[in-house]
Amino acid sequence: MNTIEQQLWDYIDGNLSETQRKSIEAKIESDISVRLQYEELQNLNIAFGEMELDEPSMSFTRNVMEDVALQPAPISLKTRVDNRIIYSISGFFVLSILGILSYILYNTTFSMPDFSKYFAVNLNVDKILTPTSLYIFLGVDLVLGLIFMDYILRKKLGDKD
Repeated sequence: MNTIEQQLWDYIDGNLSETQRKSIEAKIESDISVRLQYEELQNLNIAFGEMELDEPSMSFTRNVMEDVALQPAPISLKTRVDNRIIYSISGFFVLSILGILSYILYNTTFSMPDFSKYFAVNLNVDKILTPTSLYIFLGVDLVLGLIFMDYILRKKLGDKD
């Protein structure tokens, strides 16, 4: 809800509806403190209306722009990182990794399992490498080689144009 001062300012400015305006008029006539506050606000409104607004001079914008032009342009900060810091940090990490790896290698026992008993594959090469399979393999290789040569020749001819 509006305070009485806000309602009085709205009444002075003429921003109230008819019912609100009538209720404020009734408050002004019935309550002495509201009437005194209304008279003070009305005098203040009249004083504001009689004041002249100060305007900047015609050359204000030009003067401001000239002052801005005289100011030195801000320079970007050029920070330079010392290479010794980078080398010391990278050296620390390299030494840490080497230390961890050497610890692991020192405490590891190297023993290889015997894979011969797990991988007993008996391939009959004569059945797999028949002349037909060899011809198919060579034919596919020939086609792939021709495609590759075509790609290279097209690329060279495209660069010359």
